[in-house]
Amino acid sequence: MRILVIEDEPTLKKTLIEGLKEFNYQSDEVSSLKDADYYLNIRNYDLVLMDWMLPDGNGIDLIPQIKHKSLKTIVVVLSARDDNASEISALKRGADDYIRKPFDFDILIARIQARLRFGGSNIIEIDGLKINPDEEKIIYMNQEVELKGKPFEVLSHLARHRDQIISKEQLLDAIWEEPELVTPNVIEVAINQIRQKMDKPLDITTIETVRRRGYRFCFPKQV
Repeated sequence: MRILVIEDEPTLKKTLIEGLKEFNYQSDEVSSLKDADYYLNIRNYDLVLMDWMLPDGNGIDLIPQIKHKSLKTIVVVLSARDDNASEISALKRGADDYIRKPFDFDILIARIQARLRFGGSNIIEIDGLKINPDEEKIIYMNQEVELKGKPFEVLSHLARHRDQIISKEQLLDAIWEEPELVTPNVIEVAINQIRQKMDKPLDITTIETVRRRGYRFCFPKQV
């Protein structure tokens, strides 16, 4: 799971990043709308954790853009505004949750986990195919598929964003902890393993290559 943290207060941002890392979440951090817009255009996120008030504007102004790109991306607003009108306004803009500052970090994590779990971002079910990222398990027509590690994560990420073409660079950023230390051909290796260990034995096609652009999850598509 990859999370974008949009927060300009240095101490709180550091606490959030370090805390998320302890729970094995990959995260990027930005302090402004401008930087957030840049990251949202080059990467896909499972959840965006955003402050309301930023140096160059209001974080909630980004919500329509986030939801337009992917309705499944969960948006959690953090705000010092403790009035009901502000919370209602954020939710009406498309936020999935609203947490008032100051907050307990354990409660924040619990609510993030709940949103990711119940928001439909984890278990993916399509025409007899069930992908469970939490258990690293794939079942197709009651048959379990042996696909683990990075190939499993690549498949899960593409399936979660199945309406999009995802480039090699985006896959590296979303899945590898230090994408700058690996070469793009690791994506080709992962895709090949998906096709060899899953698609061929089951006589299905899950991933299609879009020339010069990347990959797209295309199941159900019979061979």
